Amino acid sequence: MRTVKDATYELLRKHGLTTIFGNPGSNELPFLAGMPKDFRYVLGLHEGAVAGMA
Repeated sequence: MRTVKDATYELLRKHGLTTIFGNPGSNELPFLAGMPKDFRYVLGLHEGAVAGMA
């Protein structure tokens, strides 16, 4: 069965997005666990910085 996480990564790929900017909290950790190798995660120390980077 396909998960929401799998569908999200598939949708991001379809739109050519392979870099994710973020400042993860406990809610985002399941999404980031086991992130596919073709994605890059850029950690920001504050939500405002992450929005500016994106």
